[in-house]
Amino acid sequence: MGEGLRGTVIEQLPQALYRVSLDSGHVITAHGTGDIRRNFVRILVGDRVVVRVSPLDVTRGRIIGRLEPGGRRQNDDDGR
Repeated sequence: MGEGLRGTVIEQLPQALYRVSLDSGHVITAHGTGDIRRNFVRILVGDRVVVRVSPLDVTRGRIIGRLEPGGRRQNDDDGR
């Protein structure tokens, strides 16, 4: 699966931002990676996602994938 934290999208914000509640209980603001936008992956409120948190600002991050209901990643941004 690689690195990243799992969470749930709780709000869709303007400018392609999302508010994500992590499984650890923290809430962060995240945006989708270029691969998610290029592949037209739609992210909706309630979706389970994998997020990489910024090392410089722990309240912000990047959505690197959406989880299928079984818990597997739907897309893989590094292709490995």
